[in-house]
Amino acid sequence: MTGIEPRIDPIADPVTTVSAWNIANALTMLRLVLVPFFAVALFHGSGHAPGWRVTAWAIFAVASLTDRVDGEIARRRGLVTEFGKLADPIADKALIGTALVGLSMLGDLPWWVTVVILVREVGVTLLRFWVIRHGVMSASRGGKVKTLLQGVAIGLLVLPLSGALHIAATAVMAAAVVLTVVTGLDYVARAVRLRRVVGA
Repeated sequence: MTGIEPRIDPIADPVTTVSAWNIANALTMLRLVLVPFFAVALFHGSGHAPGWRVTAWAIFAVASLTDRVDGEIARRRGLVTEFGKLADPIADKALIGTALVGLSMLGDLPWWVTVVILVREVGVTLLRFWVIRHGVMSASRGGKVKTLLQGVAIGLLVLPLSGALHIAATAVMAAAVVLTVVTGLDYVARAVRLRRVVGA
């Protein structure tokens, strides 16, 4: 599977369409709604109150769980929509971006890590819009693993950990950064290939 799905003309090829108003997309929107609540909890008490950091982690965990659940529901119930394919990664980036910037502002994560990840994420989002007239680039397997690693690393860094656990969180984040760059280059190649194939 290439992860590239050509756009279908609904007039030329009348297939049954799925409404964007479904449970899978509702979970995606819930993830977006939880982002500001996560930010408030993360920064409460100057950003270093243990209780509020745990609260921020809980909100982040629930929001991350919706990412897992909405995709599975969409596939099992045949609720996959183009809106969902675009909104889902945007919701992911809003959550991850808020967490990364917040952790860097609090001094818990180097700014260069945040910049590298956000540049990649924004770049991939722009690539999706660049090729949207030709097809939809769904998340690749490597991209999903990257998202998982980022989520685990951020979750660990949000928690008030120290010692070996903090070192483990840093190691997971390092792996996530490497995979972030590698998968970003893969998306560039896929986008270029899609435009060439469809435009040929």
